[in-house]
Amino acid sequence: MLLGAIADDLTGASDLALMLSREGMRTIQTIGVPSGNVDLTHIDAVVVALKSRTNPATEAVAMSLEALAWLRAAGARQIIFKYCSTFDSTAKGNIGPVTDALLAALDVDLTIVCPAFPANGRTVYKGHLFLAEKLLSESPMRNHPLTPMTDSSLVRLMAAQSSLKVGLVGQEIVARGAEALREAFRAARALGDRVLVVDAISDQDLRTIGEAVADFPLITGGSGIAIGLPENFRRAGLLSGNSEPGSFTAPRGGAAILAGSCSEATRGQIQAAIAAGMPSMRIDPIDIAQGRVTVGGAADWALEQGENTPLIYSSADPTEVRAAQDALGRQKAGEIIEHFLAETAIMLRANGVRRIIVAGGETSGAVVGALAPAALYIGPEIDPGVPWTLTMGEAEPMALALKSGNFGTADFFLKAWELLQ
Repeated sequence: MLLGAIADDLTGASDLALMLSREGMRTIQTIGVPSGNVDLTHIDAVVVALKSRTNPATEAVAMSLEALAWLRAAGARQIIFKYCSTFDSTAKGNIGPVTDALLAALDVDLTIVCPAFPANGRTVYKGHLFLAEKLLSESPMRNHPLTPMTDSSLVRLMAAQSSLKVGLVGQEIVARGAEALREAFRAARALGDRVLVVDAISDQDLRTIGEAVADFPLITGGSGIAIGLPENFRRAGLLSGNSEPGSFTAPRGGAAILAGSCSEATRGQIQAAIAAGMPSMRIDPIDIAQGRVTVGGAADWALEQGENTPLIYSSADPTEVRAAQDALGRQKAGEIIEHFLAETAIMLRANGVRRIIVAGGETSGAVVGALAPAALYIGPEIDPGVPWTLTMGEAEPMALALKSGNFGTADFFLKAWELLQ
């Protein structure tokens, strides 16, 4: 194995695994830190998917260090700490504390921060994160129910979370090439910087950054940062070929969509699916808490739809989300939905459903945690950053698409199935 990655949620892990696979690395994604032996024969990269994004910082650090220890023992030569391209975090973490801990564990003096993913409209300029034409702080992420993002400055955000000195490398330096970047890294070390926010507004910028950090033991960023890394191993003669993830034969069985994300993108995808005639059931955390809606009832309704793909969703606009949080508590409201959809997935699997789309990072983590596959094989890409995956190590595998709430075009829920025909 050449490259090891620690991802703070399931959808982000799939996104990163897809990126590495597309760039020619034979990649698998594990669900949590493997507890047994994993056959890494012919495997170039392993992405360990954690559910640590919104955990208490001490828990996130402990989980990440455990993943790091496993990846190093398995032979990883370089480590990526992968977080969301919208830098989902709070004033206390978890991106900063995990980065600090990984730097210390690896005894490394410098790393970079770069959540840019231009293909999905995430760019970094002058240290500010943009979502399409909007600053992060002016985007729908300002209303995120768990990690509201009200500042777009990655330098300020990282400095508030990290105990280390944070610097900035602007796009004008990146545009001059990898050697100019390496010189900027040397200058930053002389100034005592330990964490560098690096601008990127295009895929070419990401490839330049990737070349410049070839000798970095630790890199942090969104999945886009992986675009330029495989070529480093190829130049060193450690990686051959440039194969892309292929299609796979999806298991026979029923299909369903489970959506827990309240992002603007997912709400638009739900509206498009309903407008196209997809049968839908909306669940509310207050109704669940008071027993008016049950897992059994939702699963029975889904199975009654026959060949029509059912959509079960909790997605709501910010006003409705706040009302539920006020009644139940912010964390409790989210946990109720995650548990409900995870238990629904288990019941659907028991009744022959083998193809499921899950929308939302926290929801995906809960669902996959409940289904408990050993690992995921990365299949065809539905939209940038969202592949179909196939569960590994099971007698009856399932096809799963784990979608970050903010990813995908409006017709995502309608077109995803075409790749499984």
